[in-house]
Amino acid sequence: MKNDFEREMVICMNRFFTENKKKGFAYRLKQSHFNTQYVDIIVDSLDPAYYMAIECKSLNGTRLYFTSNFHKDKDGVHQVDNISGFVKYTGRRGYLAVEFRGQGPKNEAYLMPWNMVLAFFAKQPSIPVEEFQNCIQLERVPGGYRLPGLNPL
Repeated sequence: MKNDFEREMVICMNRFFTENKKKGFAYRLKQSHFNTQYVDIIVDSLDPAYYMAIECKSLNGTRLYFTSNFHKDKDGVHQVDNISGFVKYTGRRGYLAVEFRGQGPKNEAYLMPWNMVLAFFAKQPSIPVEEFQNCIQLERVPGGYRLPGLNPL
């Protein structure tokens, strides 16, 4: 399921660029047992607003937990800290894409800016779906999701 959501997010981001006539391209990073993968999706664009790194999580339930939905690497570094370092050093805008499966008649998916993820990570053990509903909601369309807009701040 996780890989399906990642693939759907790549399609979603590339659809956004096509529909809005913007230059940019999203792609999944291949997972390898011997290489570190900091995020699931890289978005390249000459426009800094769309130069992004996206971590994807697909889960059942109504909360994303920092202990069970993220991992620690072999050195004990939490995934949130690794992603934060990657975003900082590359200058990308970070996002967390979360798909809540089984919510109502359809799955729901949201994009949360990485700085908001960090604020929650510093103060509480999880993020409820209601907080994601205050962020960027992805529209469910045949074959995946559609990003209706992205505030390029």
